[in-house]
Amino acid sequence: MAQLAKDRRNPLILLLFIALSILATLLFVRSTQNMTTIAVFSEDEHGAAIEEKWLPLLNREGAYYHFKAVDAKHAREQVQKGRSDVAVKLMEQDYRLVAASDSPTIQQVDQYVRKIYTQEMQIQASSGVIKEEKLREAVNEYVRKPPFRLTKQGIDGSKVQSHNMSTQLMFAFTLLISIFTMGFKVNSVTNDKVSRIWDRMILSPIHKTSMYLGYISYSFFISLFQVTVVLILFKYVFKFDLGHHFGLILLIIAIFIFGMISLAMLITGFVSKPEQFYAIYPSFVPMLPLISGAYMPPGALNNPVLSFIADLFPMSHAMDALMKVVNLDAGISEIALQLSLILLIGVVYMGIGINLAERKSARK
Repeated sequence: MAQLAKDRRNPLILLLFIALSILATLLFVRSTQNMTTIAVFSEDEHGAAIEEKWLPLLNREGAYYHFKAVDAKHAREQVQKGRSDVAVKLMEQDYRLVAASDSPTIQQVDQYVRKIYTQEMQIQASSGVIKEEKLREAVNEYVRKPPFRLTKQGIDGSKVQSHNMSTQLMFAFTLLISIFTMGFKVNSVTNDKVSRIWDRMILSPIHKTSMYLGYISYSFFISLFQVTVVLILFKYVFKFDLGHHFGLILLIIAIFIFGMISLAMLITGFVSKPEQFYAIYPSFVPMLPLISGAYMPPGALNNPVLSFIADLFPMSHAMDALMKVVNLDAGISEIALQLSLILLIGVVYMGIGINLAERKSARK
């Protein structure tokens, strides 16, 4: 109740963390969903005709990029100043890439443009016997109605769900911001010990178990409240796909919060001043989503050392369980292993953290 009274008098930090969870998700999700614009230009004598010919082919339906015709000088300046990774110089039967540095985007654009040029050159080379318009129409008709199609489905015949990267990023940023809330609330233990409030409470009829339970339970419920508010906003206001088991998602979040509070308690057991916690915790926490692969598609992080380190923390197990529920419509039995591992990590870290804190208090 004392911790709740503090937040009621000054709720700004809690509201700020809720806003940060939403803003960070919307910012990064929008950047991943927006199609990358690539500048194209032609310096040939018939440059306008070349651009008119190739732009529809490059921007055909299903394209990965949006190609836009711009002035040649402007395109080169944008690349030179680092505002664009690459620009494409169009020629009648070839192209050139304009780039100032090496990046994955350059290779991807090169592969895509080469594919379009190769297909077009093959059609033109095959139009010696048949007129090009008839050949192009025949190829398009063949693509629309191929002799056979490949389909994919689950073992039980169900539709294979595509991975929802927007929802994954939403979970990643929401959990990351909530971790700071948990840590700062748990650090109240060290704050009250330094200010001697802890010593005065020990002299009262309150047991140490009740005191620890008070700090931990309040950290748990305030963090769960924060995450729940954010998830409700994303589900019903921003229309994010959170699957059909919202209650199960909240259960995973609750167990994850317990695991992370235990980690914060472990760090609290190693420090003797709240300033030390503020120096260690904010530097350590942002690395958890990175080593857990929370910002990357499945399979992108396959380093065995990082995978082993990630398994020591609740983040990777929680993200795995959450995405199974959202993408695969998994039930409690399918994610029981991940939940058990988070609970095990939480119990171990909590026990070690409280034991270290009590030994430090006994030495004093």
